[in-house]
Amino acid sequence: MTLEELVTCDNAAQKMQTVTAAVEELLVAAQRQDRLTVGVYESAKLMNVDPDSVVLCLLAIDEEEEDDIALQIHFTLIQSFCCDNDIDIVRVSGMRRLAELLGEPAETQGAAEARDLHCLLVTNPHTDAWKSRGLVEVASYCQESRGNNQWVPCISLQER
Repeated sequence: MTLEELVTCDNAAQKMQTVTAAVEELLVAAQRQDRLTVGVYESAKLMNVDPDSVVLCLLAIDEEEEDDIALQIHFTLIQSFCCDNDIDIVRVSGMRRLAELLGEPAETQGAAEARDLHCLLVTNPHTDAWKSRGLVEVASYCQESRGNNQWVPCISLQER
């Protein structure tokens, strides 16, 4: 491996860490400010009613769920809608970390069914010019990925 290749790999890894941290920061801030829609069904309803308020769509799935055909169909439809409406999309793995970030209770027997975390929408109402550093970083990463013909970039949330 050449020095140039090493530097490129190191820069890519550093960029991925930065974007992952930005996504985590963004999710926490969006939830705190009531700008987060959680769930495939709830997200579809919002995108039908007010697609212009959606600034980011996160599609979350872990490796063991990759074979869920129904979920993949939902993702395909959501991705298509997001592309048609210029909404940035990011694929996310690490459902446990995602649940932790959103304050979801740990899995316990007999507890109420957990929320569907497979689709998350970050919204920015038209009356507000909310910008977070995390949102700017993620939007930049999405734009850069599209420039590299990667229309739905993927990140992995690591458990802590």
